[in-house]
Amino acid sequence: MELFLNPSPWVVRWAHLIAPGGSVLDVACGGGRHLRWLAERGFRVAGVDRDASVLAALHGLGRIVQADIEDGPWPFAGETFDAVVVTNYLWRALLPTLTASLAEGGVLIYETFALGNEAFGKPSNPDFLLRPGELLEACRGLHVVAYEDGLLDAPMRRVQRIVAAQEVASKAPLVQEGLLTRRTTRRPEPTARGRDRRFTPRRPAVTVGFGQPHWVPIRTRGAP
Repeated sequence: MELFLNPSPWVVRWAHLIAPGGSVLDVACGGGRHLRWLAERGFRVAGVDRDASVLAALHGLGRIVQADIEDGPWPFAGETFDAVVVTNYLWRALLPTLTASLAEGGVLIYETFALGNEAFGKPSNPDFLLRPGELLEACRGLHVVAYEDGLLDAPMRRVQRIVAAQEVASKAPLVQEGLLTRRTTRRPEPTARGRDRRFTPRRPAVTVGFGQPHWVPIRTRGAP
């Protein structure tokens, strides 16, 4: 299925927030569609999956780890990354570990199925479907750059997805907490060459239902 062969548009859309040449961990990386795409763009990639048969084809691409991250120990204990990427995978007990694996300034890019997907097919087990607002709750304490919860087509599915960033202690917020964002859903634009591109989206927003923005108090970060 093309959905699982090409990189997720959500990952492609927000990868510019990752520090150039930074380290990226792809959790439940499968056949490596995101590892390949990110490595081609100069990122230092690491991937973990429990299926050794799919990992064999990724030899030489980066740091590839075969591990059962649900019933076994976390293989990256004590390590942090400039980005953590997760798509089409949910193991709730691992969510705190994923956010704790972000380095200062690191970005979590997460997208998976949500409750309501059972109306369209698999997965239909609620154990593997995000509850409303669950990713927002998991990212409490991070800066939410973007969040969406709604339907996608080709194939039709219900998903929840988020981009959230770890604080950069040296960077002061541009907007005080409690101010509402301007009503726009335009894609964030990179800053001028040579400047830090992390945390410079034009205006973050929370979207429910894709195309129906709901605005929340936020803070933005980064140099203007």
